[in-house]
Amino acid sequence: MFHWLEKHPFLFSVGVFLTIAFAGLVEIVPNFAQAARPTIGTKPYTLLQLAGRDVYIKNSCNSCHSQLIRPFKAETDRYGHYSLSGEYAYDRPFLWGSERTGPDLHRIGNYRTTQWHENHMMDPAKIVQGSIMPAYPWLFKNKADINTAYAEQLTDAEFFAVPYNKPVPLKDGKTTIIPMAKSIATAHAMALKEAQAVVKDMHNQNVKDAVAKGDIPEIVALIAYLNSLK
Repeated sequence: MFHWLEKHPFLFSVGVFLTIAFAGLVEIVPNFAQAARPTIGTKPYTLLQLAGRDVYIKNSCNSCHSQLIRPFKAETDRYGHYSLSGEYAYDRPFLWGSERTGPDLHRIGNYRTTQWHENHMMDPAKIVQGSIMPAYPWLFKNKADINTAYAEQLTDAEFFAVPYNKPVPLKDGKTTIIPMAKSIATAHAMALKEAQAVVKDMHNQNVKDAVAKGDIPEIVALIAYLNSLK
């Protein structure tokens, strides 16, 4: 058979190509499948974080900030470990971005605090010298949309198998459970509890008063989301 193939160069080339292609798929496909799975320590977004992500998108923050650290020393020195595909397992849509008018934000939760975000969103130029980022004072007044975040959480759990109410592995070998609300009323109560933890580190009294009354300003949700990016 092999002597016959040697006499037919075209068929021999096709055979070699198919053999190499099959071997390549056997080696590569499993690695792609593994890389697409959530990395250890990657957790589903909480209700408040989902609401904050919606605020982030609504205000086009992803137009000026990327969330994708490339494996180059210049980037890892500034932003931290390069991004892994499994870290985006629960992101819909992905916010990789293609523009860096401002810095990458994929690991911003590791080096910025709640208070820093609070002051920065109110007056960026005052916090970062030479910043061209506009101020976002309306975030301190507008209410976060918890209803939409709840709908997103339900959709993620039912159609994308996001593991709410199930153990999620952490890097220290332990597990955590991100709860999913059973109703709109429960969702608002859960988000409010998260918001109360965030405002403990904030100074804006109007925001604190709003949360104390049961409202959640968009700035609180946005900060919860930014703090989760690690």
